[in-house]
Amino acid sequence: MSSTTPSKPTPDAADRGARGAIDARARGAAQGANARITAEVLTWPGVDAATGRRGEWAFTVGRREIGHLHGDAVAHFGFPKSVWRELYTAGRIDFHSVFPGKEGPAARRIASEDDVRDVIALLRLNYDRVAE
Repeated sequence: MSSTTPSKPTPDAADRGARGAIDARARGAAQGANARITAEVLTWPGVDAATGRRGEWAFTVGRREIGHLHGDAVAHFGFPKSVWRELYTAGRIDFHSVFPGKEGPAARRIASEDDVRDVIALLRLNYDRVAE
């Protein structure tokens, strides 16, 4: 007598296709984020962008950096601790990977159109602070 083990149910092709389409849209939203963010931020008076010492794409006003991007995937910023706490509590930023547990340096993952918009808003927050 042979025994068969029940197999795990597998999603049908339509289900896999729907999930694949959602994943592709999410990946597509992140692709080109750097170019879209740069196009917006460079319209602000006095902002320059250039490759930094570690290969990051940095936005500066005069000699002050307002934030930088690592490709289309992540943005890094520096905020005063009180501002950092507010943004962290609101879920808009996280700890910077190089400075885990330290308030001030911040990171924001870029994976969607909402992330692109919020990275621009976070850069604007620093821009307004620096430009005062």
